[in-house]
Amino acid sequence: MYTVDYMKTATVNFKTDEATKIKAQKVANQIGIPLSNLLNAYLYELANTGSVHFTASEPMTEKMEKLIAEAEKEIAAGEVSGPFESLEEMFKHLDSL
Repeated sequence: MYTVDYMKTATVNFKTDEATKIKAQKVANQIGIPLSNLLNAYLYELANTGSVHFTASEPMTEKMEKLIAEAEKEIAAGEVSGPFESLEEMFKHLDSL
């Protein structure tokens, strides 16, 4: 049997509020990666690049849901413009509206 010791571990403790921890655990579970692995990857990137990256998806607003539903109805009804062969053709169409 062979054992590869590729990483010595250290324990890092930090405080966060309970709600954030629970939300983070749910997201980690949804994507099938343990939260500790995600935190470790974040620390690895910070240590190796010296930078931090934050991304967050915007929650769908009621207004956006209505706009999307309206657009889907228009598409289903064939109430769409184009395709256009050129920009000039597109602008001509827009000017006619």
